[in-house]
Order: sequence, then C-alpha cells, then structure tokens
Amino acid sequence: MIQIKSVLISDEIDQECVDILENNGVVVTVKTNMAKDVLLKEVEKHDALIVRSATRVTKEVIEAGKQLKLIGRAGTGVDNIDLPVANEHGVIVMNTPAGNSRSACELTCTMVMSLARHVPQAHASMKAGKWARKDFMGQEVFGKTLAIIGLGRIGREVATRMQAFGMKTIGFDPLVSVEEAATCGIEWLPLDKIWPLADYITLHVPLIPATENLINKTTLQQCKRGVYVINVARGGIIEETDLLAALNDSHCAGAAFDVYIEEPPKDRSLIDHPKVICTPHLGASTNEAQQRVAREIAENIVALNAGVGLYGALNGAAVAAALDESKAQWVRAAQSLAQVVAALFKTTGQKPTGVTVQLPKAACGLDKALKAAVVVGLLKSHTHNGLNLINAELNAKNAGIVVEAKMCDGSVLTVRAGEVEASGYPTPAGCVLTAFNRSKLPLPLLVTGTLALSDISNSVIPADMTPRPLLEIGASGGGRIAVFDKSIDQQTMALLSSWTIVNAH
Repeated sequence: MIQIKSVLISDEIDQECVDILENNGVVVTVKTNMAKDVLLKEVEKHDALIVRSATRVTKEVIEAGKQLKLIGRAGTGVDNIDLPVANEHGVIVMNTPAGNSRSACELTCTMVMSLARHVPQAHASMKAGKWARKDFMGQEVFGKTLAIIGLGRIGREVATRMQAFGMKTIGFDPLVSVEEAATCGIEWLPLDKIWPLADYITLHVPLIPATENLINKTTLQQCKRGVYVINVARGGIIEETDLLAALNDSHCAGAAFDVYIEEPPKDRSLIDHPKVICTPHLGASTNEAQQRVAREIAENIVALNAGVGLYGALNGAAVAAALDESKAQWVRAAQSLAQVVAALFKTTGQKPTGVTVQLPKAACGLDKALKAAVVVGLLKSHTHNGLNLINAELNAKNAGIVVEAKMCDGSVLTVRAGEVEASGYPTPAGCVLTAFNRSKLPLPLLVTGTLALSDISNSVIPADMTPRPLLEIGASGGGRIAVFDKSIDQQTMALLSSWTIVNAH
C-alpha cells in the first residue's frame, strides 16, 4: 500500500488542505515562492508535492524527489507538470477537476454576456467621464447558437446555464457520444459542421497536440462573420496572430480571454485590442473553488493512505485497481504468476518478449491493471529503478516486452510467455498456483515464501540439504514443486541447480 507521510506544498493553497492532512497524521511543509535550487533541495525530503499553477514540476524537480510518490495539482490543468517523466519514475499525478469547474463555468458565462453587451468597454467609458450610449449597442443572446468545444464538466455546466438564457447549444468532444451530449441538451456535431453555425464559440479542452492552435485562420474563415470566441481553458488553443487578424477585419466581432500562451503575456496586441475582454487567469479564482480544490486534494491523499481508493489520478488506473480489494486480489495474482513465469523462462537462457495474460470473466475490465501487474512480476527480480504499476508499461517497452490480454473461459488466470506458463487464482491470502507448464498440481498451493519448481517428475530434494522444504509434491503431467518458508542461500541454490527457484516473498 502506498503511504504518504510527508507533503511539501510549494504554492499558495487554502489552509483547509494543511489542516486535513495534519489531522490525519501527515507531516506538512509549506514553502512558497521558492527559488529553483531551494525547491530541488526541499523536494528530496518528501513523499508528495502539492502545487497549483505557479510551480513548474519539471524533469529536474521529479528526479530530485528521490522518495516522491505523488504530485498533486490543486486544480485542473497539469501542463506545469512533466507527466511523461512522472510516469517514468512511477510517480502518481493527481488533480482535482471537479473543484473549480463551477467557477470556471460562471466566468465563461460572464464572458459571453459581457461580449454580447460590451459591459467592460462601457464601464471603462463611464469611468473616463463619457456618456456614449450609441457606442455600445449590443445583442441579445436569446436564440443565438453557442458552440461548446469540450463537453466535460465545465462544458456541460456552461450549456445548462446558457440554455436558461435561450441559447441553442451545439458541441464537439471526441470522448462524448451523440446520445450523451443530447442528455445535456447539446447537439453533438463534428467540428467542420460547427464552425459555420456558431454565433459564440467557447473552448473547454486541455492543451494537447490535437487542440493546439485549434482556432486558427482556417477555422475562423469557416465561421460566420461576426462570431465571438471565448477561451477560459488553456493558452495555446487559439492561434493568437490569426485571431488578431480576424478581429481587425471584423470577421470576428469580439473575443474574451482568461488564459494566454505566455502568462503574464508580454505581447499585448490582443489585450489592448478594443474588441477583446481579458482577465488574468481568474477561472478558479473564487473563495469557494480554492476551498474545494484544497479540500479535495487533501482528502484524496488521506483516502490513498487509508487504502480506500485512488481518486483524481491521471496515470494510476492499475494502482486504483490494486486499492480496490475485490480487484487487488487479481492484481496480486497476476504479479505472482508472472514471477513464476519469469523464473521458469530464465532457465531457457532467453528473455520473454511476447507475453499473454488470459483473463477469466471474473477479471473482466481489469486488463490494463493486470498487464501492468504482469510486467512488474516479470521484471521485479532484475529492475532497480522504482518499478511499479505506474511505470510498468514504459519499463515493458524499454525491455522489449509486449503484453497482450485475452478473455478466456474457466476461473483461472494464466500468464504465458512462449512455451512457459503458470496458472492460478486469487484468494485474500494470495495467489494459489494450480499449474506450471504442463504440470498440474494435485492440491492448491499458495505462492509464498520460496518455491522450487522442476519439470522433471523424478527430481528429488537432496536428503541432507538444509533448510528442508515445508512441502514437496509431484504434479500430474510431470514435474515437482517444493516450498520453503524463507529465502535459501547460494549454497542451497547450488544443490538445487536443476530446479527453478521463485522468491515469492
């Protein structure tokens, strides 16, 4: 079980986060605005690092955190965290996407209404001593079409609120079905159909290669003249130079920004444009949102320590399965069987490359977790780089191992590499081995302690050998197995040179 005993908080966060962690026995260190060298030295001492958006959790920071098990983002976006490097080092990356969704949604709706009625510009005019009513003729949003790109929590909440104003909502999200979108009153359309229909476009997607510069010259040219664009998601989704050109020729009637490619932005071309409304990344800047994300990240860590579950993890599907006791038994069984296979395969003088894990129906839906567990079992004896369920896939790739999962009839789990295989089933006490290679065991045998396996039915443990095995049995189909309650030394190993040794501690 993963235990987080010490947490470093490097950005400003609500005190509730500290209180919850400390009340549950976690030692908390709060140090904000640290210079890079100070952060690198401080992160060495902690099991977890909690950040908001200010701290850049780079490769250097992750590698400096020798005992780092978890990086928590009190908020949604994790573009300030090097996720691939975290995966490589087996570090869980956790965020709190639900905590600030309402606040981001409300700011988006504010932007839509402000664009429609020129509220910021009219406000500035009044402050300047003017009374220029004719300069700020607006439009109703009733009957207008709002295109929502990204139909996650925020996108759906925006739809609900703007539908109350009489807007028609259309949207796109590759991970959301037409039927699912319809339950929220959103007409799902492909992007090429959306652009010509939209009066307003609001973005609620992460910044990934598929969304970088999503709004550009080409897409803007497909939009109707007079379209409005809102971005409260991430800088970089809009090609800012192309949008500026569209604003200048009035093809785009206005834009609202809360996020920028560079923060704070040095180029003020868009910020100073009279048709642009801008705020300094305020999407989550409400008292309620900050309290929620602080509370949620702390509660997630407490739940992890208690073994209740892994919540909000972006790279921890296998770990989450290992924390659910009904699934954890299968994860442990897959790892144990893979250890047996690794030991048997070692005697061939080759390395396993193509590996198959056969899942019974009782393990349906656990293919990803079990594949990770198999990799851990296969590589456990000769990998010393923090191998765990998080970085198992990467370690398999580096080792040239491809693991395939297949459903099968029956109730046993089987791990096979070439001609080598081991079968068994999970129990609360551990994995029960039922067969290895062509040998079927006459009685259930718990994979624990040290096992000595032989494909040769007449193999015998030397009579004068110590320690003596707790159990020695023959298997149908040939082969024998002996069980020791503790590790055996090199001298004993030499006496068992014709046997395969599995350390299943």
